[in-house]
Formats: sequence, C-alpha cells, structure tokens
Amino acid sequence: MGEMVRAAGIDCGTNTIRLLIADVDRAAGRLTDVARIMEVTRLGQGVDRTGWFAPDALERTLNVVTRYAKLIADAGAQGTVRFVATSATRDAANRNVFLDGVRAALGIEAEVIDGLEEAHLSFGGALASLRGPFAPPGPYLCVDLGGGSTELVLGDRTPEQAYSMDVGSVRITERHLRSDPPTEAEVRAAAADVDAALDVAARHVDLGRTGSLIGLAGSITTIEAYALGLERYDPAAIDGAVIGIDEALAACQGMWQASRTERSRMGFMHPGRVDVIGAGALVWSRVLLRVRDEVRAAGGELTHATISEHDILDGVTLSAAQAL
Repeated sequence: MGEMVRAAGIDCGTNTIRLLIADVDRAAGRLTDVARIMEVTRLGQGVDRTGWFAPDALERTLNVVTRYAKLIADAGAQGTVRFVATSATRDAANRNVFLDGVRAALGIEAEVIDGLEEAHLSFGGALASLRGPFAPPGPYLCVDLGGGSTELVLGDRTPEQAYSMDVGSVRITERHLRSDPPTEAEVRAAAADVDAALDVAARHVDLGRTGSLIGLAGSITTIEAYALGLERYDPAAIDGAVIGIDEALAACQGMWQASRTERSRMGFMHPGRVDVIGAGALVWSRVLLRVRDEVRAAGGELTHATISEHDILDGVTLSAAQAL
C-alpha cells in the first residue's frame, strides 16, 4: 500500500451537490470512502430558460456547502479539497454570486469545469473501481448522465474521445416533459432533442468501438434500482450490476410512463429525483439504443450495460489527492 492521503471532493451539478471524503492511496489510484453524501438542491432550477441562478436555488445550495465545509474540517481533509461545478454553473450569468459564496464557506476556489474535463474526471472515477481481474472488456464508453448535461467518454486505460451533450434530466424535463405523466407527443419531442445531440456526439466519439458500456450517476443508478426491484436504494447491489439492454429499455419506459405520485412511492427513489427521473430515463434509453445500433453497424454486438456507483465525484477526489 502506498502513501495514504485524506482528501475531499465536491461535485456541484444541476440537480445535486455531492461530497466525498476518502482516504486515497495515491500510488495505486484507489480510494476508501470515509463519507459519501448527496443533497438535491436543484441549483440549475430554470437556468436553461432564464440563464440565471434563482435566488432560492442559490440559498439552498450554499447552505449545503456550509454544512459540507464543517464535515471536511471535522474529518481532517483541509488542504486536500477540490470543488467542481458543472453544467448549470457554466450556463448561469450570475455564477460569480455562487462562486463567491463557495469561497466564503470553504476558503477555496470553486472550479467551473467544461464538459470535456467533466467527461475525463468521470472516466477516471469510474475506471478506478473497474480495474482488476473481473473488469469488463474495453474500450469503455462511460456515460455520465447529469441534470444539465450528459458526458460520453471512450477509452481503454485513459480517455481517448469525449463529448458533452447539453441534455440531462432537469434540462429535458423543463424543455419538454411538462405533463404528469408526460404525453406521447412530449416524449417524442424529448427523444428527438436527445437524438439530435447524439448525432453531434457521434461525430466526436466513435460509439461503434464500445466494448463495454458503463452507466454512471444518479439517474442511471436509480433506474437500475427499479430494474432490480429493490425496495430501498442499495449502492452495494447497484454498483457493478450488469443489465441487459432490453431489460434496461423496459425499465426506462416504465419510469417515464409512471406518474410523479407513483414514483414517489418507490422505496429506492430520492424525493429530489421524483419530478426529473422520467427525463433521465428517456435520455438513457436513447443512448442505449444509439450505442447498440452503432456497435452493430461496426460488426459487433452490445447486449448489456454495466452500472457504476463511481463517477466524477471519485475522479475529483482522486485528483485532489494527486495534486498534493
């Protein structure tokens, strides 16, 4: 075992803000969780439409940042902290109000990273948990489905191609899925929006080279909990789970066809995902179909996807430790 460093990473997205405090073996690139926490604050509420952070969304999120700062200090991870902000913060004209609040609470600069760096960090975080004798075959296509954007990154040991699409669970909900449950016309319009983004993504990432499809982040892991029939959200059951593409597509359809009341009664469902998980399921379904088709066109066959609980948050925390 190499030198161990206690580090912390914060990933602030459109829908959630997450904290990971971990002991990191810098030489091996592995981490052991000390604390892993998620809060739904919907920082990106309305940003796709207005281009601005809403005052109540800022207040909710900065209150959580203040709480995270105390947890980091109590755990002894000061000085090894990295805070990254993604899609919503990239898009908000008043982002400086948020960045000033983070600086005041944590004493560090929040980094507003672009979609390409977001993709690379997600890939690094996912692969840190996939290495080993039972790892699925590469090349890996990691799909990190967030609230405001979805990153596609392809590579084997390291990222080789990546693209960030401006489609995600919050953004697609606000653009298209206004009914409860959504109408067929709304679903068709949302699917067309995602497919158009995938058309562009396929010019940057050779989807047909995919050896293993890896699904990351809360929308995808929640859909996996639904597919597994879990009564409560169980990361141990979800992490590393392998699901057939047809089974995953059926779970996605069931999720977007359910009403919000029906979703709220699902024991594994976080309350902050109830209103947007249908859009997340729709995005994931279009990605599954497109990647399967591209692999077939290239002469291969993709029948399953692997689900990972490890993503950009792990990548951010690893990078915080490696930067020392």
